[in-house]
Amino acid sequence: MAPVPSLASTVQQRLADALSAALPEAGPADPLLRRSDRADFQANGILALAKKLKGNPRELAGRVAASVPAGGVLREVEVSGPGFLNITVSDRAITETLSARAADDRLGVPLADAAGTTVIDYAQPNVAKEMHVGHLRSAVIGDAMVRILEYTGEKVVRRHHIGDWGTQFGMLIQFLVEHPHELDHRDGDTVSGEEAMSNLDRLYKTSRALFDSDPEFKERARRRVVDLQSGDERTLALWQRFVDESKIYFYSVFDKLDMAIHDPDVVGESGYNHMLDETCRILEESGVAVRSEGALCVFFDDVKGPDGKPVPLIVRKSNGGYGYAATDLSAIRDRVQNLGADRLVYVVDARQSLHFKMVFETARRAGWLNDRVKAVQLAFGTVLGKDGKPFKTREGETVRLVDLLDEAIERASSVVREKAQDLSAEEVAERGTQVGIGAVKYADLSTSAARDYKFDLDQMVSLHGDTSVYLQYAYARIQSILRKAGDVGPQAHAEVGLAPSERALGLHIDRFGEAVDEAASGYEPHKLAAYLYQLASLYTTFYSECPVLKADTPARVENRLFLCDLTARTLQQGMALLGIRTPARL
Repeated sequence: MAPVPSLASTVQQRLADALSAALPEAGPADPLLRRSDRADFQANGILALAKKLKGNPRELAGRVAASVPAGGVLREVEVSGPGFLNITVSDRAITETLSARAADDRLGVPLADAAGTTVIDYAQPNVAKEMHVGHLRSAVIGDAMVRILEYTGEKVVRRHHIGDWGTQFGMLIQFLVEHPHELDHRDGDTVSGEEAMSNLDRLYKTSRALFDSDPEFKERARRRVVDLQSGDERTLALWQRFVDESKIYFYSVFDKLDMAIHDPDVVGESGYNHMLDETCRILEESGVAVRSEGALCVFFDDVKGPDGKPVPLIVRKSNGGYGYAATDLSAIRDRVQNLGADRLVYVVDARQSLHFKMVFETARRAGWLNDRVKAVQLAFGTVLGKDGKPFKTREGETVRLVDLLDEAIERASSVVREKAQDLSAEEVAERGTQVGIGAVKYADLSTSAARDYKFDLDQMVSLHGDTSVYLQYAYARIQSILRKAGDVGPQAHAEVGLAPSERALGLHIDRFGEAVDEAASGYEPHKLAAYLYQLASLYTTFYSECPVLKADTPARVENRLFLCDLTARTLQQGMALLGIRTPARL
């Protein structure tokens, strides 16, 4: 079906028409419409027009207000202050617009006008290493952006740039050569993520101790690095065993996070090895990179060290080895030239901002990025403990991600068990998982990505305040009302007048498309989270002020059930875009 125009776009058009009729000498003009606390909307564009026409802004505003047709969408247009227009829309217009949204599977959210291809680089764990709290934000923010962009019609290519290459693999592989059964599984056994990580952790610690204490083993491990980098088949096969074992663990953690990760999307550092030589050759031949003290470097006027000397991006080291820059630049080449990307989004810790600034500028100089193809770092801050310091265990260790998620589920299950006495143990476990994981995700996504945030499970699973549990309970409450309604179904009645809290709720529901667009265009999922929290808050006010099933007329009952149902659908879709479940019963 055709896109459903929002009330804002309809009001914008009505005012633009009124401007043209009242002030034809001004030509086409933008009324500069915005939402307002004093009325439904406010138009500020007449002040600028008054300067252009050398007229009195209040007088011009009066002429425009008088040109607005009576009735219809606009119930009242009044002049305010030095020449603003305060606009109130009719109850009928609100209900009719919402009715059109309800008839659309997309709730009236339009597809983007110029959808393209975006590659999102997120959720980047390291092979043979445990995922910790520091991996949480990249995974959660990246997954939400994938969902939001796909909903707007963008073609999204996921990329998980796992750390699967480097000198540490010489040590691990050599140990496996000498102890060939350390990663064996019994035939037919399904290995859990915890078991896989336990195997890897044990092997890493044992091989590390041997590497540090046995000079001969250390030398064999170093030779094994050369074998790996030169493509020795046996060495690569053993390396692949570490990657596969790690994936069992990674995927178990992502599954707990309710995130789908697929093998074709996992392209680690090793996936670009075959491109490194050519990347360096192109950069050197084009003059983008130059040799300095034996290394291949790119210099920048605005990047200097504490001594005032330029700090280069080292693409190839003086010993011929490649650093992260060569891999990242090769990944850009691949994503632009082979995947056809228009946008590259890197969901990476803010502490890597300088690195990516230099990588992006290098790619721009090389012509891989330009006015048509852009790259952006969706930089995120640090997860802090309640004390405002980086989140650690009491012993000062980095917090294991799986432990943190398990604790969130346990806390949430207690809340669910306490609130819902009629749920079975299995239902409590299922809801507890959905509430606990939702709480962790929402706490992250409701904060601007660039900011640090405090990880406080007590607050996250609270039924009060800006939490996912508050939103989930609002959704479950609506489902309870709809069940109790029995044979009486939701139905819009445009002829029924709206109470103030009904109007406020309806006007906010109508903003859903704007909220999705803001989150997508600015890579800011927290704006969608803020919209949803306000939606749940407005619903709570409506629920307390407007009896639904005991409304004074059958038409009003149906109309309020309609508002309930559309609120629930909007909450459910919005939460789904953040990767959060909305249980029907809590």
